Amino acid sequence: MAKETKNAQQPTAADAADPQVVAKQKRKKLIIIIVAVLLLLGVSVGVTMTLLGASSDESAAETDAASEAEPTKQPAIYYPLSPAFVVNFEDRGRSRFLQAELTLLLRDAKVTQALDTHMPAIRNALVMLLSGQSFETLQTPEGKEALREQALVKIQEVLQQEIGKPGIEQVLFVNFVMQ
Repeated sequence: MAKETKNAQQPTAADAADPQVVAKQKRKKLIIIIVAVLLLLGVSVGVTMTLLGASSDESAAETDAASEAEPTKQPAIYYPLSPAFVVNFEDRGRSRFLQAELTLLLRDAKVTQALDTHMPAIRNALVMLLSGQSFETLQTPEGKEALREQALVKIQEVLQQEIGKPGIEQVLFVNFVMQ
């Protein structure tokens, strides 16, 4: 009996040929390989993050230096175009109306004088633009955004012709009613 317990503890050549013993040994090797790969991945991620952190700190310092060299942005000036624009247009044989209040965003106070001087040309360009729109298009947010961008271009074109620079940054709709 004592010999049987002794043989059960020590693997023999016959046990090595046993499929269960071979499978256990392969699982152990597989687990060791997986742990080693995960450890290497963890180390490589840590090194990468450390290197990227250092380079992002350098780029942040470069950005700060570049922003110090640039002149500071002037405060925003909002210039309302009043009275509101009211235009009519045809949609499937029906008359439709659009009322839009616009405000311009600019940064140079000198441009306000040019806006006052050239307001008839600006209003004409905007009335022509607004009256040429389609009712279906203006019902979508994308259509309104496209109209806003087109109005910006029209006003900038007038100012470019008259004062030699675009003058305004944005056109904002503060009221937009369609009927």
